[in-house]
Formats: sequence, C-alpha cells, structure tokens
Amino acid sequence: MPDAWRTPHSAVLALLAWLTGLAALQQCARLPEARELAAVLLLAAALAGLALLRPRAWPRGLLLALSLGLLAFGQGAWRAQQRLDQALPAAWEGRDLLLSGRIASLPQAVQGQGGLPGRRFVFMVERAEDPQRSAEPQVPPRLLLSAYAQPGVPLPDWRAGDHWQLLVRLRRPHGLSNPHAFDYELWLFEQGLRATGVLRPGGHRLLEAGGAWRIDRWRQRLRDAIQRHVPDPGAAGVLVALSLGEQAAITRTDWGLFRDTGISHLVAISGLHITMFAWAAGWAVAGLWRRSARSCLWLPAPRAGLWAGVGVALAYALFSGWGVPAQRTVWMLLTLALLRQLGLRWPWPLSLLLAACVVTAIDPWAISQAGFWLSFVAVGLLMASGPGLLPPGWRAQLGAALHSQWVATLGLAPLTLLFFQQISAVGLLANLVAIPVVSLLITPLALAGSLVPLLWDLAVLCLQGLMLWLRWLAGLPWAVWHVPVAPLWAQVCGLLAALLLVLPLPWGSRLLGLPLALGLLWPAVPRPAPGQLELLAADVGQGTAVLLRTANHSLLYDSGAQYTPQADAGQRVLLPLLRALGVRQLDLLLLSHRDQDHVGGAAALLAGLPVRALLSSLDEGHVLLAAGAPQRRCERGLRWRWDGVDFEILHPQPADYRREAVKPNALSCVLKVRAGARSLLLSGDIEAAQEQSLLGLPQLPSDLLMLAHHGSQTSSTPAFLDAVAPRQAFVQAGYRNRFGHPAPAVLARLQARGVPVWNSADCGALRWRSDAPGPSCQRELGRRYWQRTAVVEREVGLSGADDQGF
Repeated sequence: MPDAWRTPHSAVLALLAWLTGLAALQQCARLPEARELAAVLLLAAALAGLALLRPRAWPRGLLLALSLGLLAFGQGAWRAQQRLDQALPAAWEGRDLLLSGRIASLPQAVQGQGGLPGRRFVFMVERAEDPQRSAEPQVPPRLLLSAYAQPGVPLPDWRAGDHWQLLVRLRRPHGLSNPHAFDYELWLFEQGLRATGVLRPGGHRLLEAGGAWRIDRWRQRLRDAIQRHVPDPGAAGVLVALSLGEQAAITRTDWGLFRDTGISHLVAISGLHITMFAWAAGWAVAGLWRRSARSCLWLPAPRAGLWAGVGVALAYALFSGWGVPAQRTVWMLLTLALLRQLGLRWPWPLSLLLAACVVTAIDPWAISQAGFWLSFVAVGLLMASGPGLLPPGWRAQLGAALHSQWVATLGLAPLTLLFFQQISAVGLLANLVAIPVVSLLITPLALAGSLVPLLWDLAVLCLQGLMLWLRWLAGLPWAVWHVPVAPLWAQVCGLLAALLLVLPLPWGSRLLGLPLALGLLWPAVPRPAPGQLELLAADVGQGTAVLLRTANHSLLYDSGAQYTPQADAGQRVLLPLLRALGVRQLDLLLLSHRDQDHVGGAAALLAGLPVRALLSSLDEGHVLLAAGAPQRRCERGLRWRWDGVDFEILHPQPADYRREAVKPNALSCVLKVRAGARSLLLSGDIEAAQEQSLLGLPQLPSDLLMLAHHGSQTSSTPAFLDAVAPRQAFVQAGYRNRFGHPAPAVLARLQARGVPVWNSADCGALRWRSDAPGPSCQRELGRRYWQRTAVVEREVGLSGADDQGF
C-alpha cells in the first residue's frame, strides 16, 4: 500500500477527489474531444509519477488525489462517449424498421392516449433490417419500446426472454426540459437506452419462446401470480414492487401518498431491504456454522456469515431486477466485506467513501442520482451520530431506534429539499410505523407468498392497516411542506446545518445550525420588479402552458395536455414547476378553450394549488367550472392591471358565444399584456378567420408572439403577422408530433419577415422578461452532454416537424 494511503487524511482526500472528478464531468455541456481527453489522462499519469518521487507524505497525498480526480474524469468521459456513440442516427429516426431480438425486462402495463392498454419493455436488438432495403440500419443495442392495443385487437402475450421480430418506429431519446425538473434523457442515458420507439400495427411475430430458466421469466410468473391472487390492483402493485422491484406497478395515487408521508424509499427494493436480508442470512449461517468444528477450522463462522450475507444480497438483487439502488447496495456490501476479509480496520468515513468510489467506478452515472446521495448520507449520518452496537434492554433499544430515525429524518431533510423541493412533516411518525411493518412483515410475507400464496392475504391485511395510518397522516393540514428552490449558497449552508444538528455535539454547538438552515427553509423568491413582466413557456410537449408573473401576481395561460387517463401536464410538469419557483397560488387560471391539449392539466392544478379566479371560454356545465373558483368568461374589452402591468382580452367577442356549431379553436381567449414599452400576445388556437377579425385593433402590435395553434398552417396568416409585427416568436409543440407543427410554411413566413422563432421541442422551457433583450432556453442554460443536440429554428428558419413522427 502506498505510504500516502497509510494516513487516513490522504486516503480521504484521494477518494473525495475521485468523486469530485465524476461530479465535475456531470456538469459538462459537452464531452472532451479525443486530444483533450488524452491530455487529461497524461496529466493524471504525470501527477501520479511525480507523487512517487515525493518523499513527504502530504505533497504525495495531494498529488495522488489530483491524479485520481483527473483519472475519474477521464475514464468517465471515455465511457460516456462510448455510450453516446450508440445513439440512433438522425437518418433512421421516424422510419419503420424490422428488428429481431429479445425482450430483456418485465413488460410493464401502460396506457396510451384514449386509455388504450399497452406494454413497455426493454428490447435487446440482435438484427435490424430496413423493409425498403435502402441501407442497413444502425440501431442501438438496447431500446425502450412501447406496444399499444388496437381497437378490437388484443395485445400479444409479451413475456420476458421471448425472441420477437418487430416492426417499430424509433426516435432518439427526448424528454421535456423544464427548470428543476426530472431529466428523462439522463435516466435513459444511465440505463443505456439510446432510443425509444413504438410498435407498428401488424408487424410482430414470435420467433422463439424464452428459456424457462431465465430469472426474468421467474419474476414475471411471480408478478402474474400476485396480480391473479390479489384482487385489489393497488395492493397487488405494492406487493409486486416489494417482491420484484417493479415500481411501475404502484398506482399514481399510492405513489403520491407514499411521497407525501416520506416512505417512498420503503416501497421499492431499497438498500434497507437488501441489507436486512443480508444481515438475517449472515446471522443464520454464522449460527449454523458454529455447530461444526470442522467448518470453523476451515473458515471462521463470522467470515462464513459475512460472505453468506453478501451472497444472499446478490441473489435478492438479481431476482428483484438488478435495479440501480440494488446494484449500489450490493457493491457497497461487497466492498465493506472485502475490507473485513483483508483485515483493514479503516475508520467508517473512509470505508463509506471507498464503497461510494467502488459504486461510481462501476456506474459513473450513479453520482447523478438522488438515491446515491440519500443512501450514502443516511448511512454516514447513522454512523456519525452514535455507537453502532445496540444497548441492552428493550427500552434502551427502542430509544436507540427512535434516535436513529430522528437523525435520518433531520439529517436527510436538506437533501430531500434540494432534490425534491418538499419534505414530509409527518415522515418521522410515518416511518416509525412503516419501517417495521414493511421490512419485517409485508416484505417477508410478499416473498414467502411465492411458496404459500395464502400469505399474500396476510400481507394485504398488514398493508391495508398501514395505508389507513398513512392516509390519516397525509390528511393533516401540515403534512407536506413545499419550498422553492434555494440558491447554491443556501443549499450548502443547509447541508452544514443538518450535519451540525445530528452530530453528537453539545447542544449549544448544535443550535448554531438553525440560522444556517434559514436560507434553505425560507429562500427569497426572485420576482419581477414593479412594472415588469416575466413569461415562462413551460415545456409540456404538444400543448400550451404559459406562466406570467408580475411583482406580486401569477397568471397561468392554459394547463397543458392530458397525456393518458393517468397522467397530465398539471401533475407531471406544472405543479412541480410552480412549487419550485415559489408560486404558492395562482391569481388567475386562464383556459383559452376546451381542447385537451390546453385544459388537460387544469383539474390537477385546481386540486393541488389555490386558484383565486378562473377565466375561460368553456361551455356552461363543463366539469372544470364546478371546481369552486370564481369564474368569468373571456370577452373582448376585459382589462385589468397588476403591479403596473396591463392585461387585456382581445378575443372572443360576446356574439361569438351565440354562434351555432362554433369550433372550440374559434373561441380561444387571446390575451395582450403590456409592461412599459414591451408587450406580448398569447393567441391560443385561433385560426385565419379569427385573425382576420382582429386586424385593425390598435392593441395588436407586440414584441413577442405566441404562434397560434402551435404553428399550424391554419393560422399565422401573412396579414396577421404584418399587423402584429413581432420582433420574436415562440411555439409550444411536441417533439416530432404527428401534426407536423410548426408548419414549414408558417416558419417560412416568419423567416421572410426576419422574426426568430423558438420551438419548445428544441428550446425546452422558454423564459422572456420585459427588461431583457430576448428569450432564453432551458436547454441552452442547463445543457449537459447526454442531452439531444437541438436544431433551433431561430437559427435555421425552416426545421419543421416530421409528419411521420410521433
């Protein structure tokens, strides 16, 4: 062992350097080129060589740490480039391809538009063909495919391990891009899924049934058995998740309950469950091993129990699907077991750091996951807060358990706020009951039910009792605390505050953490100055949702689409976005018209956020009008003023509501907003006839224009564009949407007038301020190397969506 590693400080510094190098890589907008990467690795080698020549320990340790940090960065960049090179070429995007391969995951039940049932699974490609025989397709080895039922045609029996020939249409990884939101493209990248796709009708053929010995086949049989035996889909989904790690089996409602009560970590195959089974197996094997003197002479009982526990952890992780949290736990247990086997009595921080480095050496992208930090920090907090041995007596043990739960809850609160912008105020009470019930009762019963199915009934009874407790806690008015995203300095101070509060220090020292936490718990929310306006056009796919904020007011123009009967833009995008921005209530929700791509998320917004008023063109009797918020109809001439900013409705007119068989698009609310010398126009889905009726209005000219009807060729007529005379324009449209929005003809008209256009499919969320020269794109502000390189329409003018996309 190098001398520099014999001192704990040098070893800690080196391991921290490794993690820092990988963390720095995840912040890069692009990967280093080949010559840049070579320079990094050569510098790492030079620093390592120089360290060997240094006689003193501290410069040697520092040089080795710098070398290890550069090595981590370099090898991570090389591996990332290898994965990027597997991407689907743009030329094969949106084309029908004939693929042969194997289903490599448990097919998950999903719903398509209109509620059509479907399945989603990972597909390992063995052969790819072009039905047109034009060329040999270049297809990534792992794909995420979706198959949806056609009316009157049942879905095939998709089974893990089966070999199929499929007719598919692929596209490169793409996800919505909003501030402080889940990065779907990063998730696909971490999983090695370099393209997604949908099956085309009538093009699938079973080539060969999978072998019955495959683990995934056993897992699917167990899942099917649980779902047949347990009639309640919600309870069956939880048992499937606890047994097999299939989190997608849990309903959206139950996920919300688990999240709000702070027990989400328990209802999946977590490190706690795997460690628990490893400990139980190790204890049992060690006890049996001691009964044989010959066995103890060959291998001491503690070592036999240690490796038996690691083996059980590995087997359980494999059977549960080998998910990232399970992998992380197995590598951590294996690392700690090796340290014990080698007789290295390292301090616990050093052992934990080494385990983290081993995990990230195997999976460099683990460092980008919230679960990585939550799990390792939780273990570290428990180790730092007190002795690891249980005290004698049940009262003392109960007190130790309460102390550990308090430490974990309080210590992880800043990280939870940092990652999720919310914390469960009832999490301590919920976990006090949920941890023993889930870990000691429901999970073992769910697994044992594979041998004795009647035990699943007992597991359901335990789960029902737990759900009653959780629902009561979640119903308390203070159950969940949402906070806006805090600035970086406040996040760092909040983490230091949590560390001070849980360390075994005098209470006077601990209380110094309270003022450090204030910036994270009550961050100052940036707002426009009086007389100024901020627009944020959220990336909601094929739909409209635009947030307007003044100094003291917030208005949301439309609420995005309903993606499926179980998911919509309100729940998936807008509520998390509004909470992250510190919008605690909407002063006005303006729904331009009744189409689902404009009102699909309104129900979730009305249920999840106080809305002071509702303005719309909805028909009388529409279900959204029964939400209870004060309502008013959009009519030309309606004006109001907030914080020095003027708002005015330009369309529809009162007579438009009395017309027979009027199209919803024709009733779209058109909103004009003026902040000082700057102004904008939100035009809904109006078409050429409505644009004609607006010509001549003195209020029409605007600096920023939202293209009507997502840039459809039914709108944005030359006369209307001339009357508005925008300096800039934006369009909210889905990536490769089936409507072909925005239409190339519309983009050509704007290009001819010198008007730059921002498309949400390429820009992500768009931010515009009345006191700034132009818009900014989320994809440009938060660019990372794994994200799709967009062709922004304001640069090329004509890059309309492919009509054949989806």
